[in-house]
Amino acid sequence: MKIHQQEFQTQRDAEARDVEVPAQWPGRASQIVQGAAPPVPRSVPRPVPIPVPAQPGHRFLMYKQDPSVTELGARLAFIPTVVLIGPADARVQTELPGVTPVARNINGDFVFTPGTPQFDCAHTFAVVRRTMAMYERHNGGNPIPFAWNVGGNTDRITVFPHAGEGANAFYSRTAKALKFLFFTPEGQPPSTVVNTCRSLDIVAHETGHAILDGLKPGWLSADNPPQTGGLHESFGDITAIFLALAEPDQADALVALTKANLHDKSFLPELAEEFGKALGMPSGLRNADNDLKLSEVGNEVHAISQVFTGAIYDVLADIYTFEMSRQARTKDPAIVLIETAAALCKLVFDAIVASPATGALFVDVANKMLQISASRGDPAIYRTFIRNRFAVREITTAATPLRDLMSGQMAMTEAGYTGNGKDVTKVEAHDEHSASLRAGQDRSRCCGTMQMPEYQVVAADKLAKRGTLEDADILHEELDELRRAFSK
Repeated sequence: MKIHQQEFQTQRDAEARDVEVPAQWPGRASQIVQGAAPPVPRSVPRPVPIPVPAQPGHRFLMYKQDPSVTELGARLAFIPTVVLIGPADARVQTELPGVTPVARNINGDFVFTPGTPQFDCAHTFAVVRRTMAMYERHNGGNPIPFAWNVGGNTDRITVFPHAGEGANAFYSRTAKALKFLFFTPEGQPPSTVVNTCRSLDIVAHETGHAILDGLKPGWLSADNPPQTGGLHESFGDITAIFLALAEPDQADALVALTKANLHDKSFLPELAEEFGKALGMPSGLRNADNDLKLSEVGNEVHAISQVFTGAIYDVLADIYTFEMSRQARTKDPAIVLIETAAALCKLVFDAIVASPATGALFVDVANKMLQISASRGDPAIYRTFIRNRFAVREITTAATPLRDLMSGQMAMTEAGYTGNGKDVTKVEAHDEHSASLRAGQDRSRCCGTMQMPEYQVVAADKLAKRGTLEDADILHEELDELRRAFSK
């Protein structure tokens, strides 16, 4: 018994020192020989950690807002895809004669000094790519075709950061391009140049035109009612707003600046501040936080667009107020804002995709928003916000009593609030005789996109068929007339 106990203790001691104990017979440890050399420690195999796969992608230095928004300035952004020198990738390429292709630095990044042509190329590419990525996320991760990407066509869109001189920027399906101009404000020295490519708002706006033309290729035609043109311009503006709120540093800065009140003055609703100031507009080219109604705007497309944009901005502020009331103790306010904006952006995106191919009206998008919101299980108060805000703008009928909203006594924290107990998902147009529905489009104050000749003369049904546009498509009426004249 004593020998067995000694063997057992020897075995335990050896295991504690992680050494091998020679066996005198199977299953029994040998006795340690006095004066023998100490046993050699046995190495214990350790699992080899699997290295994390390298993430492809590149850093870009870009303006996170308008260049005049100094509190944000230029910051690094990461694009998690392979970007070739240019910059270029499978969907976007950059062209600036004498400058492109712009090469990556030693770290594989596109980081350049702000104000240089190389920076303008990298910044513009980055904003275009991040805008596209935002909508691809809302499209289930699937790429959104440009209007010419049909029948296996994979042609890129070309971005021109310095396309020429002028106070404008535009998207052209014919050129398959986004073109950003530059100008010197009146009365300013020649060195005071405003480059439209440096504004996140302007680049996102024009990229929004290109994306929407891929989704709804018939909407750009001047044959459509003014509200259809207004939807195009509004989509560009809300694209800039939603892109800003998809950037965590912007959302965090906004919450701190406004104390989580989206109706407080801030950089978010003021679009293209530097451009606007150069034209004598202290609050940017347009302000999404406005009170415009359809009866106040006639048939001018940019003015009409601000009515729809204002309604969407109010819905965003309402939903954010509601979500803060129930999530403030569990989430950071900036996270709540990012998630709220992303959910509303997807709702608008899905509603536009579901709207008519031509002749779409504000009420069409509003009804699709109501129906999709209900189908995905949003709180009923979301639909109340949508109905109320569109009704106040004279876009739709007031299916929900507006007394509480107009008096400021609306129950903003009750998930089931509808005002009258009815969760209505179909509303009618406020005024069927509105100029915004019946008149011809006035595009005199629009960005360069809406003033491109192809959208003025090519019919909506032709544009809706997608595909490339040739000069013959733009000149078809004159060419037909010449053929008739020359056939006599």
